[in-house]
Amino acid sequence: MLQREEEVAYASIQGAQSQPLSQPQAPPQASLAPFSKFEEKKTNEKTRKVTTVKKFFSPSSRTAPKKENQEGKTPSPSISRQSSIETDRVSRDFVDFLKTLHKPGREVHKQSRAFIEIMANKKDLSADELSECVQDFYQNLSDRLMTHFKGSSERVERVMDEVEKYIMTRLYKSVFCPETTDDEEKDLATQNRIRALHWVDIQMLCVPVDEEIPEVSDNVVKAITDVIEMDSKRVPRDKLACITRCSKHIFSAIKITKSEPASADDFLPTLIYIVLKANPPRLQSNIQYITRFCNPSRLMTGEDGYYFTNLCCAVAFIEKLDAQSLNLDPEDFERYMSGQTSPRRPEADGGWPQVDPPTGSAASSPALTQVYQNLDLLSGMGSRQDRVLEGVQSLQRDLITWQESVEREVQEILEKYPLEIRLPAPSAIDSDNVENDRLPPPLTPQVFAG
Repeated sequence: MLQREEEVAYASIQGAQSQPLSQPQAPPQASLAPFSKFEEKKTNEKTRKVTTVKKFFSPSSRTAPKKENQEGKTPSPSISRQSSIETDRVSRDFVDFLKTLHKPGREVHKQSRAFIEIMANKKDLSADELSECVQDFYQNLSDRLMTHFKGSSERVERVMDEVEKYIMTRLYKSVFCPETTDDEEKDLATQNRIRALHWVDIQMLCVPVDEEIPEVSDNVVKAITDVIEMDSKRVPRDKLACITRCSKHIFSAIKITKSEPASADDFLPTLIYIVLKANPPRLQSNIQYITRFCNPSRLMTGEDGYYFTNLCCAVAFIEKLDAQSLNLDPEDFERYMSGQTSPRRPEADGGWPQVDPPTGSAASSPALTQVYQNLDLLSGMGSRQDRVLEGVQSLQRDLITWQESVEREVQEILEKYPLEIRLPAPSAIDSDNVENDRLPPPLTPQVFAG
C-alpha cells in the first residue's frame, strides 16, 4: 500500500513539474532508468521489514489512546513561529543540497515530499507503526541510492542524513511523544526519580572525577549542558550529536583527573552522575524518539550508537538504583529517598574538613582571609554541634530512665500501703441535742375562712 501511494504521489509531482518544460522529457526519464528498474523489481518482491535497534530498547508502544483533550498540547504562537522558521530553513537547505546531486536529487526530493504527504494522513497509527513506516522509507530509499551510486556507502549515508533531517523536522510535532504512548508518564516518573536521588554524590558512584580541578569542572558543566540541550533538537541525528558531545566531555574530565585515558568502567558511572545532576527534560521521550526514527545505520554502528547505548544503560540503572547498588543500609536508603535525612560526610576525626590558610598572593586578599576564617569557625562549630547532639541524646535517655524509675517506685508504694477512705456512719438530725424536750412544738398550719 505504501509503495502504491508513493508511486501515485511521484506521478502527480512529475506531471506538475513537466508542464513548464517545452522540450521532450525522454532524456530525464532515461537518466532515471536505474530508479525505475529498481522500483519495478522491488514491486515484485515481498515487502522487507527493517530490523532496527529499537527492538533492543523499545517496549511495545501499541497502546490505546489515553488522552481525550489536547488543549495542553497547543503550542504558543512564539513556539509555532520558531518551528515554522526552522522548518523553512531546513527545507531550503535540503533543496540546496539536492541541487548538487542534479537529477538523482530531484528523485529524492519527490520521494521525500510524497512520503511526508502520506504520513500526514496517517494520524491514527501507533508509535510502532509510525516507526515502521519511517524505517521502511529509509531502507527503500537507501537501496535505490546504493544502486544509483554503485555501492558508494559514504555518499548514500550523506544523502540519508539530509533526508532524515528534512523528514523528521517536518514530522516532529506529530511523531515526538505521540498521544498513543505513555512516554509522557515515563518522563515524569524518571524526573521525579532523579529528583529524589539528589543526595547521591561522586563517592557513592565511585566516579573518577575531581571537580576541584577547574578544567575538570568545566568539562562536567559542558557535559550537563549538552545532555540538557538534547531536548531542544528536532532531528534524531542532532540529538545523538548532543549525547556524543556530552560523552566526549566526560572522557576529557576523566583523563584530566587520572592523567591517563578513561576506560569503559570509568565512563558509565560518570555518565550516570551527569544524568543525575542534569535531570534532562523529557529524557524517556527523547530516547524513544531516537530509537524509533533515527537512521538505523547510526544506532548500530559508530560512536553515536555506542554512546546512545550507554545512555540507555545509565537510565536503566537509575530506575533500578537501590541500597545495594550504593553499598548503603536499606533503612538509610529509604530515609534518604523520603527526604527525612541526608547523608553526613564528616572526616575521619569526626569534624568538618580542615582548610589550609591562604598563602602567597591569596593571603593579601581581605575577602579570602575572611572566607578562610569563616571556614575555620565552621570546622569548630561542626565538632561542637556533634558534642551537643550527643549530650541531648544522653539527656533524653536519662529523662526516660528517671521517669520509669519514678513510676516504678510509686507503684511499689501503692502496693505496700494501699489507700483506704473511711466515711462516718449516717445519724439522725439533732440526735446529739440533749434539750429536745424543751423545744417548742412544731408549727401547724391554720386555715382561715375567707
